Amino acid sequence: MPGTNITVEALVGADIKKTWEYYNNPAHITRWNFATDDWCCPRSENDLRVGGKLVSRMEAKDGSFGFDLEATYDEVVPYKKIRSHLGDGREVTIEWKDVEGQTHISIRFEAENTNPVEMQRSGWQSILNNFKKYTEAG
Repeated sequence: MPGTNITVEALVGADIKKTWEYYNNPAHITRWNFATDDWCCPRSENDLRVGGKLVSRMEAKDGSFGFDLEATYDEVVPYKKIRSHLGDGREVTIEWKDVEGQTHISIRFEAENTNPVEMQRSGWQSILNNFKKYTEAG
């Protein structure tokens, strides 16, 4: 659905510095960046600066399918906001807000036109929920 924006959110039981680190450090990204337990993120590279790129490999553990997710950073405001665009040009904005020592993370992204909007929302929310679980346990 070109032009359709989807937002997913989570309240993470950790401070902004920790959530920022866990969200952006490749050593952590590989531990949470997948929607279900039968998928994994075997590698990730992140050059977190305007013009830099995030590249994460996402694949089924059985090797049946996989892809590289690539984003180029357009705006980086530490501990507050990251705005980027994916390889196909769709925009993604991630915002961090302190809520009494916890962190509210909001991700807004443009839907692609291959999969149903609800499937995309569910997938991105599952990944964010996995991030929340990993960060709170760490």
